[in-house]
Amino acid sequence: MKSASAGILLAAAATIAQAAAPSTTAATVKIEGGRIEGRVEDGVRAFRGIPFAAPPVGALRWQAPQPVRPWQGVRQAGDFGNRCLQLPLFSDMVFRSPAASEDCLYVNVWAPAKAAAKKLPVLVYFHGGGLVTGDGSEPRYEGAAMARQGIVALTVNYRLGVFGFLAHPGLTAESRHKASGNYGLMDQAAALAWVKKNIAAFGGDPAQVTIAGESAGSYSVSAQMIMPMSKGLFARAIGESGSVLGRRGAPPLAEAEQQGVAFAQSLGLATLQDLRAAPAEALLQAQGKPDAPRFGIVTDGHVLDRAPLDSYTAGRQAPVPLLAGWNSQEMHAGAILDNQEPTPERFQAVLQKFYGAEAAEAARVYDYDVADAARDLSGDRWIVYGTWKWIDLHAKAAPTWRYYYTRPRPATVDGQPAAAGAVHSAEIEYAMSNLDGNKVYAWTDDDRAVSRTMQAYFANFIRQGDPNGAGLPAWPRVSRAGANVMRLDVQSGAYDPKDRARFEFHDRQFARP
Repeated sequence: MKSASAGILLAAAATIAQAAAPSTTAATVKIEGGRIEGRVEDGVRAFRGIPFAAPPVGALRWQAPQPVRPWQGVRQAGDFGNRCLQLPLFSDMVFRSPAASEDCLYVNVWAPAKAAAKKLPVLVYFHGGGLVTGDGSEPRYEGAAMARQGIVALTVNYRLGVFGFLAHPGLTAESRHKASGNYGLMDQAAALAWVKKNIAAFGGDPAQVTIAGESAGSYSVSAQMIMPMSKGLFARAIGESGSVLGRRGAPPLAEAEQQGVAFAQSLGLATLQDLRAAPAEALLQAQGKPDAPRFGIVTDGHVLDRAPLDSYTAGRQAPVPLLAGWNSQEMHAGAILDNQEPTPERFQAVLQKFYGAEAAEAARVYDYDVADAARDLSGDRWIVYGTWKWIDLHAKAAPTWRYYYTRPRPATVDGQPAAAGAVHSAEIEYAMSNLDGNKVYAWTDDDRAVSRTMQAYFANFIRQGDPNGAGLPAWPRVSRAGANVMRLDVQSGAYDPKDRARFEFHDRQFARP
């Protein structure tokens, strides 16, 4: 996730706080665990902070999510639950949750206030944040606008960082599956199982669930599609910028266990009992040290029973319709040019550093305006190639639609100029129709038009597994030759980016030992 202007986030947070208490009436439903009472807000029933699993604390730290503990009476579901433990990393994240805690396994549900004649399609959105930060309470993920489109929308919290993805030999030994790590992915799967059992109480159809996410959320979607435990829990998938098929992928369990042992030893924790007894804050702070390992998705042999690339290459993923793509400036050129101006000489030096004897081939596939080429290479190496690979492989198994989002955010309300391109995460407010929840930017009529178009495509896909609909430019499947990528902007339309050579070059690099 990319940072926004930090100086004006206090104003945004204040506005969000003012907007958090609209005039409401109560709404009550019965679900697994007991009865909950939410609020009716502007034609939408909102239920926040619903537990979908037992708090993963104490002996349940680094365990698979356990069933919800029933409650007596009516549980209030008007406010968000805790966000999962995390360090403050990105200034564009604005949380409405009360605190960060290990007790954080909650979902939030938005549904139309009026009962529908038939069960409604469902959207389950996984937040981004690099698997180390983020929360379902962020205003950009608000589900009310989707609910007004006749969709039951949910956001999901899942364990993050060391709490969600630590692998360790002690954890592996105690597991009946002889696996460890991926607790955050198990949380997501548990939330999907909860949706299957409970979403009808909110008017949703458990047979019409779309999973979606951006960045780490998109990585999560691509992982859920190959997880045996998630089979049959969703019918469609949306991925915005990211997949488990990138350069890092999902390392093997043995490698992740070594990192876990080194992390524990750095804290003087010799046993699994010591790790579970350690204060959560101590683990969190240690995770933030420069030499700490990066905790992420692992090929553990259970949650992911084989390497993601092997699963997708063999066509073992869920054969569901997929809508996925990325933004025009996922990473800036300076990230590979030491923040210097892009010149042909500097770009050539970077190609030589990265690719050595293959530099001439790299220069051939990135043979266009040097500023654009450096920007694209930077994004491709980070997150774009993996997203393309996911789309390319899945298109062989099921209907797939690819987008390229190019609308830059406008100038900020304090006068900072518009961005040069569509940066990482910029599309979320547009797709979810939540521009008004972000007070940082001076949204224009063009921005609102882009949002209406993008939300319409997403809503159509959630309803029917196809983004096309009345009044929208035709969006062909990836399998059609030629112009088959939808450019999403003020003037949207299908075009042929002629970028396959770029990604096939990275394919060859990725295949090297």
